[in-house]
Amino acid sequence: MLHAISVPKTCILYPRSRCFGQRNRGSTRLSVRASLPETNDGFKVEYTPWLVVGLGNPGNKYHGTRHNVGFEMIDQISRAEGIALNTIQSKALVGIGAIGEVPILLAKPQAYMNFSGESVGPLAAYYQVPLRHILLIYDEMSLPNGVLRLQPKGGHGHHNGVKSVMGHLDGSREFPRLCIGIGNPPGTMDMKAFLLQKFSPVERNQIDEALEQGVEAVRSLVLSGFNHQIKRFNLGQKYKIYKV
Repeated sequence: MLHAISVPKTCILYPRSRCFGQRNRGSTRLSVRASLPETNDGFKVEYTPWLVVGLGNPGNKYHGTRHNVGFEMIDQISRAEGIALNTIQSKALVGIGAIGEVPILLAKPQAYMNFSGESVGPLAAYYQVPLRHILLIYDEMSLPNGVLRLQPKGGHGHHNGVKSVMGHLDGSREFPRLCIGIGNPPGTMDMKAFLLQKFSPVERNQIDEALEQGVEAVRSLVLSGFNHQIKRFNLGQKYKIYKV
């Protein structure tokens, strides 16, 4: 179980990093800490936290649309890990919990897609989450529908939500992202209309399957980092192209 606590100045970190929630100034700092066994010297071990953000647009009007699959992935993780999204902070719907023993902050920015960075930047700063532990989840038209790709860094690919996030992280591209394929607009269909359109029944099934696979990928990343399991996951997704 995770909870808010006041952190003393001395703490043990694993891996080596700042305490979750450490502020540069002020005597009281907010920390989200897993309930772990104490070390021999009586200190709690603190894991480097993750900020996992799904991009989308708020409101029922956009529910189930292609542009909102990032929100759907956060909801899927929330259900799978029992992390309630029950707090509003920095213009985002937020949930605090853990995957295994690693502290997790789930977030769904509520300031519309093009302003997502207004949530991500302040949350990352407030909780002192390092760039390498900010996972951004969003829709990707360059991937076939239902195909996932997990990568340690990258550009914005003309995705306005990602552009906004990068802008509020000092222009950095050095953060992980989970891309959810939604395919390209058919024929001469307008891109905006395509993004705000709901999935067909066949596409919906592909996305639902991808969301389940995405939860496992996020769990693996949080617990083990970018290792051979992630490489195997990406390879499997690549060959899934021939199945969808």
